[in-house]
Amino acid sequence: MNPERKRSLSIAGHRTSVSLEDEFWNALKEIAAGEGRSLAALIAEIDTARGDINLSAALRLHTLAHFRRLAESST
Repeated sequence: MNPERKRSLSIAGHRTSVSLEDEFWNALKEIAAGEGRSLAALIAEIDTARGDINLSAALRLHTLAHFRRLAESST
């Protein structure tokens, strides 16, 4: 697995930086494309629902949950 890569983005009108491994960035792009929306829109939704956990952790957990749901539905 590659080391974390920091990316800057705007969420709800404010700039922030998020550090994730390339595999998670790629997975999030795949999820967003599959849902017919932008990566920024997906991240904004996750940010809104994340509660007290940090954004990087929320993005990783969302990605894990997404692919677990896919795996469960294919069995």
